[in-house]
Amino acid sequence: METQAIHPCADNPDERVLPSIFKHPSAAAPLLITQGAEALLYRSTYLVPSTPCALKYRPSKPYRHPILDVRLTKHRILSEARVLVKCRREGVPVPAVYALDEAAGWLMIEWIEGEVVRIRLNEWLKRRKEEDIAEGVDDGELLELMTRVGSAVGRLHAIGVVHGDLTTSNLMLRPRSREVSNGDSETSGKLLDGDVVLIDFGLASQSQADEDRAVDLYVLERAFGSTHPRAESLFVEVLREYGRSFKGANVVLKKLEDVRMRGRKRSMLG
Repeated sequence: METQAIHPCADNPDERVLPSIFKHPSAAAPLLITQGAEALLYRSTYLVPSTPCALKYRPSKPYRHPILDVRLTKHRILSEARVLVKCRREGVPVPAVYALDEAAGWLMIEWIEGEVVRIRLNEWLKRRKEEDIAEGVDDGELLELMTRVGSAVGRLHAIGVVHGDLTTSNLMLRPRSREVSNGDSETSGKLLDGDVVLIDFGLASQSQADEDRAVDLYVLERAFGSTHPRAESLFVEVLREYGRSFKGANVVLKKLEDVRMRGRKRSMLG
C-alpha cells in the first residue's frame, strides 16, 4: 500500500487513543501511513513479525453523540469487512481480512505491497514527456494497465458491490514475480506492470443498482481526467474490458451516459 508520511507511532500525539491490539507482544511498533477524515491507517504485523498487515482504526469522534458514534463505528467496520470477505470469496482482487473488533473500532487486513496506480502512472507519463514521446506512440504498457483496471472493476460490479470512491489512489499495483532459471524470482522492469488490487472500501456498499455502478465508473473516469489527463483518451479501454468482465455492462454503460450528462450540467451551472 502507498506509504506517505510514515512516522513511528511513538512520536504521534494520537498514540493514547490506539486500540489495545497494538500492545500485543507479536505486534510490531505501528507506523502511521495516512490519516483521513474518519480513520487512521497503520502498518503493523499479524500474529508473527514476518506477516505485515494494515490496521484501519476509527477513533471516537467527540463532536458526535456517544451512542450514535458507537453505532456508526460498528456499522462501518462491519460493512467494510463484509464487503471485503465477499470480494475475496468471489475472486475479486482485494486485501484479505485478518481480524476485527467493531466495538473497539479497528479492522486488520492484508498489507498489499507495491504502489498506487496514481503514483506509477504519473511517473510513467512524466518519463514519456521527458523523452518527448507523443501520445498514442508505443503505449502498449498503458493499454495493458487500462485493461487490468477494467477487468477488476467489472468483476467487482458483477458480484453486486460498488466501491464508492473509485480513483487511481484506491487501485494498487502489486508486483508480480516470476521464477528464473536458478530458482530465484524477479519482478518485471515495467513501471505499469503488476496485479491491480482494489483498496479502501470504507465507502463501499452491496448494490445491484446500475445507477450506482455507473457513478462508480464516472468517478474513475473523472479521476483519470483530472489526475492523468494525458491518459484520459485511453479510458475507453477500461470500459471495453469492463464490458467483457461483466455481463450486465451494457445497461451500466448506458446509465454512464446519463451520469455524464448530469455531471456536465452541474459543471455548466457551477
